[in-house]
Amino acid sequence: MNDTEGLLNRILMNDVTLHIVTDNNEPYIPKEISWLDFNQRVLQEAANKQVPLIERLRYLGIFSNNLDEFFRVRVADVRRLIAFSASGEKAEYKQLLQNIQNGVIKLQDEFELVYNDVIHELQKRGIYLVNEKQIDARQAAFVERFFLENVLPELDPIMLSDNQSIPALNDESIYLAISLKHEKNIRYALIEVPTPLVGRFIQIPKQNKRRSKVFIVLDNIIRHCLPAVFRGLFPIDSYEAYTIKFTRDAEIRLDEGITQTFIDKMSQSLKQRSKADAVRFVYDEAMPAEMLSFLTRCFKVGKYDSQIAGGRYHNSKDFMSFPNVGPKYLEFKPLPQILVKAIRSNDNLFSCIREKDILLYYPYHSFSHIVELLRTAAIDPAVTEIKMCLYRVARNSRIIDALINAVHNQKQVTVVVELQARFDEQANISWAQRLTEGGVNVIFGIPGIKIHSKLIQISRIEQGKTCYYSHIGTGNFNEKTARLYTDFSLLTCHQEIGEEVAKVFDFLQYTYRRHKFNRLMVSPHTTRPEISRLIEQETENARKGLPAEITIKCNNLVDRQIISKLYKASSAGVSIRLIIRGMCSLVPGVPGVSENIRAISIVDRYLEHPRVYSFHNNGVPKIYIGSADLMTRNLDYRVEVCCPIYDEAARKTIMDILEIQWNDNVKARIINRVHTNQMVKRKSGPNIRSQEAIQTYLASGKLPRFTQKKVKPKKLQRRKNSHKSKK
Repeated sequence: MNDTEGLLNRILMNDVTLHIVTDNNEPYIPKEISWLDFNQRVLQEAANKQVPLIERLRYLGIFSNNLDEFFRVRVADVRRLIAFSASGEKAEYKQLLQNIQNGVIKLQDEFELVYNDVIHELQKRGIYLVNEKQIDARQAAFVERFFLENVLPELDPIMLSDNQSIPALNDESIYLAISLKHEKNIRYALIEVPTPLVGRFIQIPKQNKRRSKVFIVLDNIIRHCLPAVFRGLFPIDSYEAYTIKFTRDAEIRLDEGITQTFIDKMSQSLKQRSKADAVRFVYDEAMPAEMLSFLTRCFKVGKYDSQIAGGRYHNSKDFMSFPNVGPKYLEFKPLPQILVKAIRSNDNLFSCIREKDILLYYPYHSFSHIVELLRTAAIDPAVTEIKMCLYRVARNSRIIDALINAVHNQKQVTVVVELQARFDEQANISWAQRLTEGGVNVIFGIPGIKIHSKLIQISRIEQGKTCYYSHIGTGNFNEKTARLYTDFSLLTCHQEIGEEVAKVFDFLQYTYRRHKFNRLMVSPHTTRPEISRLIEQETENARKGLPAEITIKCNNLVDRQIISKLYKASSAGVSIRLIIRGMCSLVPGVPGVSENIRAISIVDRYLEHPRVYSFHNNGVPKIYIGSADLMTRNLDYRVEVCCPIYDEAARKTIMDILEIQWNDNVKARIINRVHTNQMVKRKSGPNIRSQEAIQTYLASGKLPRFTQKKVKPKKLQRRKNSHKSKK
């Protein structure tokens, strides 16, 4: 067994997902436990020595960032359920919280194991991350000068005492809890580490003449220079500093009784978020018990707050931006973007879309095509109106510039801005204000229902009539994430689809109006019933002995009703393939329940983000792409849009991509009832790393050679065998 296999196996043995809850005799994994399972897959990539070294370090950052959001959102939800549930359910949620705590502690232990291995590998390549006790005199002089010039002016120590009220701490930051001793007296203080202003990793001079790159984290610079912070204030014999971190409830609460504008409400709620209850308190496990007791008392850490002992360093999410100061092979090799043949450089983009539907797949195709579409619409004399939904956009968004320019060119522009896009609320408030100042008609949608759909509609006068050009996608209009996430975008001139997209925008502006949708699936109205109907149709076809298959690719599958229908479909003999990136509460491979369901999850250099729903439909496939995951919130409490794919070439491309992913035997993990995230093993034939194979496929149009054979549904197989025996 090589080193990589050993490290991965230790992570695979970290059993955090075997807590299966049964409801109506159907297996169901709580979504919070399944999420930990997903983050374990991220940790596997950090442990994998086949992954470039700097990328392994960045995977550790992704793991940590994911965990922060998990506590801010999902653990906070469980705590609310404990607080407000009836007594009978309260015990169940308390047990769930305990299971989460146990799982997080085990994963954190594995994180430390992988972290130490990565640091050791960095040292082999001359990249050092040192602490304050490992620097020589020349480095110390550099650190002290850097501290005085850049760090000390940003520090505002808080002296702590039992009788003092503590200001709300920023859960995006880390803090140094400091013990100051003089004779028998101990005083405690708190310092926020000013990472956003200074940066977390500071490069310092190398030691001797060795060819190396040396970094020290900002926390350790402050530790080294602590005497300068408190110099002359009171006698200090010795001091110690330990890192702590709080994670707060990220729920936004809007009081409908307040007569303010929606933006004012959101701004006030964001301020309240900084004072929200803490849901996690992480501390250095080396902290003395007396100091820990004082801090938990001082910060009022409750019995349902997760207290997690960690290593010396927190906020490992900062590793996501760790610089590569070594050779280029320490990072992923950039993959060139692929030209879209249907988009001809010398032709008007609208004529290309009018000729045939255009399917884009990021990051293999460039997101610049969407920017170009809006830029073209802004100056095209035939365009009269542009409508768009914005959920998340890039910091320096060219999309915003194009929309404002359209107003300057006398176009009617309406933008639906979702102010409740979690963790992007403040940015979206700023975008909404800028768009409004630019003359754009900004709509904030429906209180209590997030608008998550990825829509653009452009109205253009052609031959005296209004012609609709529509975009329906699976991802946000964000130039940055379009280079990191895989997503589909459909550009179509299909007029019946365009008319229904227009109905969606009408509903967003006039929520009391009800529309009928025959082609689009639109949450909260038709997505659940239509997906349910399509699953039931495959179930009925299987019962009739007809071919019946379902392929689903999405981020999360947790809705109990949909899972129940998939179980019934499996029992009837429908062959079901699931490619689920994140949470999967469905349990595949259970005899008599889900034996015809197989599921995988792919974690690789790009984050898998599309939602695709494919149904065999007795040989006339129905394929949808869109914004909706199979979660109750997406089906019932958000505005989501999924669109049928009519163009044959686009349908083939989507199904070919799914087929490549289904045959991945390098980065795919098996989701099953054991839930150990075991990697898919290659039985024979070539290695298929789907994200690289898709790059080749889109460039050449040729599928790679596969060796995996389709497995017939067990129920159908029995029927065929029994039919033969009768003959």
